[in-house]
This record gives sequence, C-alpha cells and structure tokens, in this order.
Amino acid sequence: QTDRQTDRQTDRQTDRQNIIRLLQYVYGYVVLPIEMVAEIKRGVRVVRGQLSPEGAYPVYQNSMTPLGYFEESNCQADTTFVIAAGAAGEVGYSKTEFWASDDCYYFDCTETLQSRYLYYALCCQEKYIASQVRKASVPRISRTVFEKMEIAIPPREEQERIVTILDRFYNLCNDLSSGLPAEIEARKKQYEYYRDKLLTFKEKVI
Repeated sequence: QTDRQTDRQTDRQTDRQNIIRLLQYVYGYVVLPIEMVAEIKRGVRVVRGQLSPEGAYPVYQNSMTPLGYFEESNCQADTTFVIAAGAAGEVGYSKTEFWASDDCYYFDCTETLQSRYLYYALCCQEKYIASQVRKASVPRISRTVFEKMEIAIPPREEQERIVTILDRFYNLCNDLSSGLPAEIEARKKQYEYYRDKLLTFKEKVI
C-alpha cells in the first residue's frame, strides 16, 4: 500500500509539472506559490563540538557566516537556502555541498524551477521577507512565509538566460578589487534595477 501511495504521489507531481510547462508555453510564465514548485526543508541540528574550523562542508545555522565545518553534507550543490533564526530572512545560495542546521531552510526544487533563479526571485522580495520576521529576543521567520510566497516562473530556458545575465552583474558588483566605493555602489543599484526588470513579466497576448 505504501508503494502504491508513493506511485500515486509521483504521478500527481508529474501531472502538476506537465500542467505548469503547458501554462508556461501558453502564457510565457506562470505565477505560483513556491510550495508548488519546491519542497521547503528544515536542516538538522549539529553542535559546535561536532564542528571543526576548516573542512569539506560549511555549516549554515543562524547567519551567512558558516558556524564551522562538518564531515558530512545534507544539501547538494546548487541549493538556495534561507536563515530561519538569528539573521532571519537572509537568503543564500551555495554552489557547493553544505550542511544546513536546524535554523536554516533549504529548497528542493522541481525540474520546472532552477535553484539559482529562485535565489534571485527571493532577493527581489527581500523587503517583504524582512517584514515577515518575528521580532523577539531571537528574530525568527516561519516556513509558511516561503511556502505561500508567489513568484513568476518562466520556462526553464528563460530562467537560465535570466540567471546568466544576473550572474554577470552580481560578479561585477562583488568584485571589490576593481572600482572605487562610489562606483561599486552605482553598480549595485544597476544590478538591482536589472534584476527587478528581468524578474517582472508581461502577460503574453494570445
């Protein structure tokens, strides 16, 4: 019975992804809550005693600075994640494998959503995300905020084109070895302008 349930669940997921692709083809993009195109998972707690100051896999817990390094990873390379407590709401992306601790959410994307595209889409909504952080002794943000958050999702090929353009801007803006501070600030504003433009879509006329 468990195998049958798993098969039915897989069939429903496949049907959903096929419908999404059809809507993308017809309309050029589709606006969906993230929970329909990615599974949001919470990391697993590790204690400082298990960590070392250097190693293969950085551990992200309550900030974008690794808590330390662990001998195992629980997230694959090319994964977008969000800090859930402490520096709550900060959005990160890792090109390499890492360990997500319990104060970190990470996104397991379906084939219709590229992880790096999701990273940029979340960065576009950083003001909204910040407004959803519960201010307490330790600031926190709920997983539901991201599950229900809607983003515009074009076809995969268009996502890859947008990511390529934004990566160039991102690398240029973060190359602190070239340019004066004022020039770097101007580059960052230009990057944010084009990021928002590229992630805003007009409905296709049919």
